[in-house]
Amino acid sequence: MLKIGLYFGTFNPIHIGHLIIANHMAEYSNLDQIWMVVTPHNPHKQKSTLLDDYHRLHMVHLATEDYPKIKPSDIEFKLPQPNYTVNTLFHLQEKYPEYEFSLIMGEDNLNSLHKWKNYEVILQNHDIYVYPRLHSGEMDPQFSDNPKIHRVGAPIIELSSTFIRESIKNKKNVTPLLPHKVWQYVEHNLFYKK
Repeated sequence: MLKIGLYFGTFNPIHIGHLIIANHMAEYSNLDQIWMVVTPHNPHKQKSTLLDDYHRLHMVHLATEDYPKIKPSDIEFKLPQPNYTVNTLFHLQEKYPEYEFSLIMGEDNLNSLHKWKNYEVILQNHDIYVYPRLHSGEMDPQFSDNPKIHRVGAPIIELSSTFIRESIKNKKNVTPLLPHKVWQYVEHNLFYKK
């Protein structure tokens, strides 16, 4: 059975940190593929701050085309908004019964997992692959010894899409922080300038 790691994000924009984590999970865990699931509307973020769904998905395509184990996914575009991870997992399991789906998240997200809708159902049915973060806070005891949670010693990346957007707005050079084709697309379309 193919093991798929789901890496959710608004990817506004996708940057080298996302790719480093996704590639590390593809190469150094027992996951066969990583799907970069572009979230149309994160329930915890303002929709107005997001680029159009199509642009963000296109940037993920541009960023991942040289990585055969990393695939863009628009699966959440077809689901009611705002969407919750538990619903997406249920939908994917129905659509692809031949695949085994796991979640990929940072330690900071793991620490707030207990606030997610039906998180117990997620933990019961899916493995979670966790990458380290510098400032993740105290580990929730219920997650520290759970056999469904796998810690992966990926590089610690302290880079955010928010930082990149702010930098572009302030006319800073962010060329090294984005995959080259993504940087070209952002520049060509004058994204994040205002």
